[in-house]
Amino acid sequence: MKRGVLERILHRAAKLKIMVIGDFFLDHYLFIDPSKEERSIETGKAAHQVTRIRATPGAAGNVANNLSTLGVQEILAVGLLGSDGYGYQLKESLNAQGVDTTNMLVSLARITPTYIKPMRGKDGQEEELDRLDLKNWTPTPAKLEAQLLDILENRGPNCDAIVVVDQVEEADCGVVTKNVRAALTELGREHPDLIISVDSRKHIDQFSQVIIKPNEFEAGKVLGVGSAADEPEQAVKALFCKTGKPVFMTCGEKGQWVYDGDQALHVPALQGPIDIVGAGDSASAGTVVALAAGASYQDAAFMGNLVSSVTITQLGTTGAASPQDVLERYDEWKSGY
Repeated sequence: MKRGVLERILHRAAKLKIMVIGDFFLDHYLFIDPSKEERSIETGKAAHQVTRIRATPGAAGNVANNLSTLGVQEILAVGLLGSDGYGYQLKESLNAQGVDTTNMLVSLARITPTYIKPMRGKDGQEEELDRLDLKNWTPTPAKLEAQLLDILENRGPNCDAIVVVDQVEEADCGVVTKNVRAALTELGREHPDLIISVDSRKHIDQFSQVIIKPNEFEAGKVLGVGSAADEPEQAVKALFCKTGKPVFMTCGEKGQWVYDGDQALHVPALQGPIDIVGAGDSASAGTVVALAAGASYQDAAFMGNLVSSVTITQLGTTGAASPQDVLERYDEWKSGY
C-alpha cells in the first residue's frame, strides 16, 4: 500500500457510517496490590485488596472503540445489556467514545456480558489471574430478538458497512441468534454492495452472503483440520464456496490470507504478536474502514494488519490505534523499522 492510499482511507473514515451489531462485553479490570493483602476474620482466607479499577468495552465494544479511535464519526452500536451496573458502565464508556448507543437494548431479562479480570501486582508489573465471566446461559427472549431484527433490517441498509461480532458461543444465547444470521444472509443477498463483515468464535460456518474473518483455528474447525494456516490458499477458497463472499483469514504473526473469488493473496503481518488481546477486533475495524473507504481487498487486509500491529504493543489492555498511530506505524514499516 502506498502512503497516499492510507491517507485517503483515514481521511474518508470520518465520513463513514458503520453499524456494529453483536455481543458487547465489558472488560472489568481489578488491580490487586499484594502488599495490602488482609486475612478475613470470618473465614481465615485471604482478602485481596483492589486499589484500582479500569472498565473498557470488549468484544463488539472493542470494535466500536477501535472504529472511533480510527476517526469514524458515526458508529451505531446494536446489542443487549442487562439493567445492571456493568451495563451502565459499558454504555457510558461507549458514549464517551462518541458511539451512538440508542439501539443498545436494556432488559431485566439479561445480564451484561462481562469479563472480570483480576490483575495482581504493582508498578506496571501486573499479572492477570483467573478470569471471571458473566454471560447469559438462556436463549435470548423472542421480544428482544424481534427488536434486534427490526433495527438491523431498517437501519442496516443505510450504513456504509456492518460489523458483526458473534462472541457468545452458546447457541442463541447472545445477540447473533439463528434468526439474526438468517437476516444477515438476506441483507447480504438484497444489498450485494453493502459491506457486512462477520467475526464469529464458533458459528462462522453458519453465515452466508457476508464477508467472514475467521482466524486460522476457527477456519480449521470448519474445515476439519487443526489449523487452516497449513494450507491457507485451499482454506480461503473452501470458505468462499460456503459464503459466496470474500474471506479474510488471520494467521497471527503470519499475517492474513484473502480470497475474493479470483485469487488468493497473502498479506504479511508487520510484526509478531506481543499482547494479542483484542488484536482480532482491531484488525476487523481497520479492514472494514478500508473496505468502506473504497480500498482493494489486499489493501484492506494490510490496513487490518497495520492497525493490529499498533494495538498489540499496548500491553495489558485491549488497545486502539489513532490515525496518527497508524501513519507512524506505516512509516516505521516502510523504513524497515
